[in-house]
Amino acid sequence: MCVCHELALHEGRHVGIVIRRTGQRDFVIYDDEGDGAAAGVTLTGEEAIAVAEVLAAPRVVFPSPVEGLVVEQLPVPDGSPFAGRPLGETHARTRTGASIVAVLREGTALPSPTPEFVLHVDDLVVIVGTRTAIDQLARILDGSAE
Repeated sequence: MCVCHELALHEGRHVGIVIRRTGQRDFVIYDDEGDGAAAGVTLTGEEAIAVAEVLAAPRVVFPSPVEGLVVEQLPVPDGSPFAGRPLGETHARTRTGASIVAVLREGTALPSPTPEFVLHVDDLVVIVGTRTAIDQLARILDGSAE
């Protein structure tokens, strides 16, 4: 026994997610006629959860692009010198000119973090700045900045 969820995509193609009694999940892309599978991927339970988390992750979107301004999410990697330390110790704005506007943690958006906000490994730091400033901040967070 299994349960199949089918979705029609905006381009007219169909995809399906088959959940089997065993817990196995199959992601299927149907052929153009909808008669059979054109491609498919079998996911483990852990892989299915990871895909669901990625698809459901909060995101920050500006209504329209601003010339020269980039919005990006940077991870606080394992081994970061700032994991477990307050955000203010990065001196991000002073060192790069970029602004940290939010932190995404375990699927929750934490807007406007204060300098006392403690960073955790795997946090996603939402930054607004120039491409150069964001690249500099990435090096600060991963510990490779001089």
